[in-house]
Amino acid sequence: MAKKTIKTSNNQPVANSDQTTKPVTKCDQLVESTSQMAIDQLNIESMIHVIRDKQVMLDRDLAVLYGVETRRLNEQVKRNTERFPEDFMFQLTKDEALSSRSQFAILNETLSSSRSQIVTLKNGRGSNIKYLPYAFTESGIAMLSSVLRSPTAIEVNIRIMRAFVAMRHFLANNAQVFQRLANIEYHQIETDKRIDEVFKRLDANTQPQQGIFYDGQVFDAYQFVSDLVRKAKNSIVLIDNYVDDTVLTLLDKRADNVTATIYTQHISQQFQLDINRHNTQYPAINVEHFNRAHDRFLLIDDEVYHIGASIKDLGKKWFAFTLMQDIATTELINKITAE
Repeated sequence: MAKKTIKTSNNQPVANSDQTTKPVTKCDQLVESTSQMAIDQLNIESMIHVIRDKQVMLDRDLAVLYGVETRRLNEQVKRNTERFPEDFMFQLTKDEALSSRSQFAILNETLSSSRSQIVTLKNGRGSNIKYLPYAFTESGIAMLSSVLRSPTAIEVNIRIMRAFVAMRHFLANNAQVFQRLANIEYHQIETDKRIDEVFKRLDANTQPQQGIFYDGQVFDAYQFVSDLVRKAKNSIVLIDNYVDDTVLTLLDKRADNVTATIYTQHISQQFQLDINRHNTQYPAINVEHFNRAHDRFLLIDDEVYHIGASIKDLGKKWFAFTLMQDIATTELINKITAE
């Protein structure tokens, strides 16, 4: 039987057999031309991501290249799940999807001109992440050609396979460069760590080792001793013959795990009452009787500070302080406990 010829609305003849063939419409032609334009304009290699140490392409990018909706692509895959094991295809986590979305914005910008036409290559999902995309490895993309049977799909798959090969060649040819960059980054991280350590040590040594506070410098003197109390890591020992409840408040600036002990020559009934009330509410401060010291000493961990005035009278009159380099805290404490 003779073949029939069907003319479309643009008078282009299409050969047909006995079975009726769907006429080629302007819309179909626009889909094909727009898809071809997208393939020509887009850099396929830029769509290849490294996720879970695998080179993959996302379903939304593949849908754009194939000229179909992401939903339709995934429907075809679900109908043939036995052809797509985990090493062929896997679903992204939320963090992986968010990381890949910024790269997809470049794709949207490239296709902005084509989307203004009658037929668009919109993936049907919107710009917000409303579902977790699927990632296809090179093997999974090759398998797509068996479920998406169209001339466009075949041509796209050929181009994608070439892009994967080009990417492998690029990585292989530049392996030494990447290794050098990794080494540079490692050394930079180590250098940054050393610099941070230097600054930490500088910060730790910002406390002056000696000086004088004059009368009227009440806040400055108070701030100085408060900083000493705050920097304690293990213990604070105060040797001061004249203390009151303000000293208890000052020592409360220490960390919770830091012990505090006061050695003083006189513990009045009122001060003992203050101590008891304090210790029922705040970390305990141990107060012991000791009357053999004339000067004041503040022991912060392993450092011994000689203080010229009682802590409760800071800034009222001139007084000096000194960090005693050659005196260990254990020496003083052993002398006190030996009494």
